[in-house]
Amino acid sequence: MGIRLGLVFASALLLTSCGPARDASEAQASVSAETLLSSTPETNQDEGERVFQKLCVICHGLGVAGAPKAGDSEAWAARIDQGMETLVEHALLGFQGEQGVMPPRGGDMSLSDAEVEAAVSYMVEVSR
Repeated sequence: MGIRLGLVFASALLLTSCGPARDASEAQASVSAETLLSSTPETNQDEGERVFQKLCVICHGLGVAGAPKAGDSEAWAARIDQGMETLVEHALLGFQGEQGVMPPRGGDMSLSDAEVEAAVSYMVEVSR
């Protein structure tokens, strides 16, 4: 069972990493202050759900590699208590905790900072 789970996780990361490579400056340039300021909560949630369904659901839908399942308020409670800034930082830069591992940008380096933040916000909202 453990080997199968590891293979599923490795396959998911490999598949999500197949997008075009972007350097850090290009990724940061894609997020303008105007874009962040002009997004409404509804738009941000819609974008977050889109990113979640495209990528995040691979791990956060099944709990792969210790990922808390979206909608599981008990699994998310301690994480939510850390604050959005910490959650977004972990999602952007990657994180290895006691219960699991979070690859940078969910393994898709083509995601903008705004897309990652929207996905985190979406998962937090459905998990409260």
